[in-house]
Amino acid sequence: MPDGAHDLAKLAWPDVAALVARPGGCAAILPVGATEAHGPHLPLDTDVTIALGMARRAASALAERGRACVVLPPLAYSVAQFAAPFAGTLSLRPETARALLADVLAAAAGAGLSPLAVANAHLEPAHIETIKAAVEEVRGRCGATVLFPDVTRRANAQRLTEEFRSGACHAGRYEGSLVMADDPTAVKDELRRGLPEVPVSLVEAIRAGRRDFLQAGGSQAYFGRPAEASAAEGQQTFAILASLLVEAIEGSTL
Repeated sequence: MPDGAHDLAKLAWPDVAALVARPGGCAAILPVGATEAHGPHLPLDTDVTIALGMARRAASALAERGRACVVLPPLAYSVAQFAAPFAGTLSLRPETARALLADVLAAAAGAGLSPLAVANAHLEPAHIETIKAAVEEVRGRCGATVLFPDVTRRANAQRLTEEFRSGACHAGRYEGSLVMADDPTAVKDELRRGLPEVPVSLVEAIRAGRRDFLQAGGSQAYFGRPAEASAAEGQQTFAILASLLVEAIEGSTL
C-alpha cells in the first residue's frame, strides 16, 4: 500500500500514534463479512476476501490523495442463517453481531481514528440491519463519524454489475469475479466453469418468505452465473466498491 495506507494489525502502537497525530488525523475502514457457504467452488471466507479487497483499495486511493487511512482487522462472523443448511457456515445471533460490530467501532473511535467506515460484502438482510443498528449506536454513544456506504441501496447498486442488480448474485459471476481478482488460488476453477446458471433472485425469494438458500432454490448454495466469472471483471468491480468508500470518507471530511 502507499504511504499512509496500512493494515492496522501489522503496525506497532507508535506507528498508529504517528498516523493519528498527522494533520487531518487517520481514517479507518472496517471490513465486514461472514463465514458461510458460497457454492461448491468458492471458499467460506468469500465475503471477507471481498470486504478486505475493497477496503485496501479504498485506503490506497485515499493515501494517494494524502489522506492517512488504516484497514482494521476484518470481522468474519455475523448473521448467516440463509446458508445455515450448508456445512461450515457459522452464524451469530443478530444481537451478538450488532454488539460485536458496535464495540469494535467504538474502540476504533476511542483510539482516535476518524472517520470510520464499514466495508461490507455480506448481503443477508438481517446482517445489513445489524450494521445499521451498530452504526447508529456508536454515533450516539461516542459522537463518532461512522459511515456505511450500503451497496444494497438502489443508488449504489445501480453502479454495480447486471448480475448484482438482478439479485441472483450469491457466489455467481459477481462474487466469483471478485474472489478471482484477489485470491484466485481459493477458487475451484475447473468446477466453477462447469456450474449451470441458477437464475433465482434472492431479493425476490426473501420477499416471498424463503428462509434459506435451499428454500430459495439454491441446492448448492450459489445463485447466478459462476461460469462467467473473470478476474478482469472483478478488478473493475473492486474499483467501484472502493470508490463508494472513498467518496463516503472524503465527503465526511469536506
